[in-house]
Amino acid sequence: MKRITVLGSTGSIGVNTLKVVRDFPGLFKVAGLSTNSNTALLYHQIRSFRPEVVAVADCRAGLRLKERLRGQKVRVLIGEEGLSELAGRRNVDKVVLAISGSSALGPLLSAINNRRVVALANKEALVMAGELILPRLLRGESRLIPIDSEQSAIWQCLEGEDKAKLKRIYLTASGGPLRKKRVSSLRNARVSEVLRHPRWNMGRKISVDSATLMNKGLEVLEAMYLFGVAADKIKVLVHPEAVIHSMVEFTDGVILAQLSATDMRIPIQYALSYPERLSNTEFPEVDFLKLRRLNFEGPDLRRFPALGLAYLAAEERGTMPAVLNAANEIAVEAFLENRISFTGIAKTVETVMQSHKKTREPSLADIMAADEWARNKARALTRN
Repeated sequence: MKRITVLGSTGSIGVNTLKVVRDFPGLFKVAGLSTNSNTALLYHQIRSFRPEVVAVADCRAGLRLKERLRGQKVRVLIGEEGLSELAGRRNVDKVVLAISGSSALGPLLSAINNRRVVALANKEALVMAGELILPRLLRGESRLIPIDSEQSAIWQCLEGEDKAKLKRIYLTASGGPLRKKRVSSLRNARVSEVLRHPRWNMGRKISVDSATLMNKGLEVLEAMYLFGVAADKIKVLVHPEAVIHSMVEFTDGVILAQLSATDMRIPIQYALSYPERLSNTEFPEVDFLKLRRLNFEGPDLRRFPALGLAYLAAEERGTMPAVLNAANEIAVEAFLENRISFTGIAKTVETVMQSHKKTREPSLADIMAADEWARNKARALTRN
C-alpha cells in the first residue's frame, strides 16, 4: 500500500486526489493532509481518511483545529514551517503538491531535500526556483511526477524515449474564455467573464492565468525545467477541443500525442499509481466519432502578451522567472479585486520585468529577494 501526503487537500486538485484514493482503498493510504485555512473541509477529510499528521498554514485556523481535535490521534502542524515539515516526512511514498502559488516553494524544497517523490500540481514553485531545483533532479536526488494534464502528457510521451532525439515539445492550450473576443474590447472584460473557462473547472487565480495565457507561459518555463530542454524547443498551440493534452516531436519527424477526456482525475491517478496503470470505469472516454475534427492555431501575442513575457523570462533566466511569477500573482489579485483592467495584468508584469536587474546565477536568497521586490513593485503599480 502506497502512503500518500496531500498538500493542499482542500483545493480542486487535492479534492480530486482524495477521490482517486477513495476509489482504491486497498492501494493508497493517506498519511498527511494540509490546507491554508479551510479547516472545516479539512476536518471532514480527517474524519474520512484518518491521516496521522495534518498541517494548516494559517496559524489562527491551525490553533482552532488543534483544539477541536484535542484527544484524537492526529498531530497538527501549524504555519509555513509545519507545511515544510509535513512535505519532508520520510515515511511516505509520494507527496502530492497541490498548493497554489509561490507558497508551494518551501514545501517543494523540503520534499526535494528529503528525496521524496513529488506528484507536482503547482507551476509557480518550479518557475521561481527551477535554476536551483534542476541540478538536483538531474543528479537523481528527487523525482517530480507532473500532475498538470499538459506536463503529464509530455512526460508520458517521453517515457522510455531517447531525449537526445527530442526535436520539439508542443504545449496545447484551450485558448480560454476570451479566445474569440475582439482585442479592442479585452480591456473591458469582466471578472465573471474571465472566470468562465470553457473546458476546466479551476480556481480563480489559475482561471485568470488561463484567460491571459500566462498559465501556458508558466507551463513553458515549467517544461523547460522538468524536461531539461531550451524554451525555443517548446511551442504553444491553441487547441480549443482540449483533447490532445500535449505532443512531442522527434528528430525523425514522428510526433507522439497524449489524448484523454478533460478530467483531472486521469493524470492524478497515473501520478499516484505510476508505473502501473489502474483501471477506472468512472472516467469519460474519448469518442472519436463525436469529435469529427481537431482544430489548432498559433497563439495571438497581441491578444495574449503574457505568453510573450513568459518566453522572455525563459530566455533571460536567472531571477527573471521569479519576477514574472510574483508580478503576475499581484496583478491577478488586483484584477480580481477590480483595481485594474484585464489588459492591465500583462502591462503590470511587463513594467515590473523592465525595471528588474536580474541575478544570473541566483541563490535561494536571491530568488526570494527578487520575489519580494517584484511584489512590492507590482503592488505600487496596482494600488491606484
